[in-house]
Amino acid sequence: MARKFFVGGNWKCNGTVEEVKKIVTTLSEAEVPSEDVVEVVISPPFVFLPLVKTLLRRDFSIAAQNCWVRKGGAFTGEVSAEMLVNLGISWVILGHSERRLLLNESNDFVADKVAYALSQGLKVIACVGETLEQRESGSTMAVVAAQTKAIAEQVTHWSNIVLAYEPVWAIGTGKVATPAQAQEVHFELRKWLHVNVGAEVAASTRIIYGGSVNGANCKELAAQPDVDGFLVGGASLKPEFIDIIKTATVKTTAKSE
Repeated sequence: MARKFFVGGNWKCNGTVEEVKKIVTTLSEAEVPSEDVVEVVISPPFVFLPLVKTLLRRDFSIAAQNCWVRKGGAFTGEVSAEMLVNLGISWVILGHSERRLLLNESNDFVADKVAYALSQGLKVIACVGETLEQRESGSTMAVVAAQTKAIAEQVTHWSNIVLAYEPVWAIGTGKVATPAQAQEVHFELRKWLHVNVGAEVAASTRIIYGGSVNGANCKELAAQPDVDGFLVGGASLKPEFIDIIKTATVKTTAKSE
């Protein structure tokens, strides 16, 4: 089953109104592969969602970087899934390692968030990944499988989920998982889905890589059979993000050969 290449741009906690306008203008003027070839989702901070929604080209979608675990109410500082839907936002990033580690979001809490966001009609980029200590102790797959298992126990339909494998030791550090390391984890994750969720879900769910992806390393990573795209951090704020989007053609070239 062909999986459409997916490129997400996570702006994290960055930007001013002027900078956002400049980035969106660059994106809007760029020549990139068609929607048939690549799905592009931009994720600005909450405060810029309406501005980006107004200015962004229509063939790109928008994601929030987080949302609350249930319906809104007396939860100061939180943003609910319902609010995002009301704004016309179609995607949300959940379980990013920065939230798991800095804000102590547990596997079960992330899974609850994923299930609730899906129930409200949002599509979810669900993040998993291990720390350097966990990788060096040989527990990468145990960690990533436990994070995925928590989601699988809460979710029955996977069509609106993209899994993002982001090794924590490679996020913002300049260290990148080698193409072989990324492929190995993506392959094992897909195998886990096949065994524990089902063959169809394993074949159709996109598993994307995140962790210091840039214009220089994206093509080799994209060529890996189980890497279905990227969740890009720092480079999504720079013109090289266009080059990363264009790596979608690596997949289409491979399919046509």
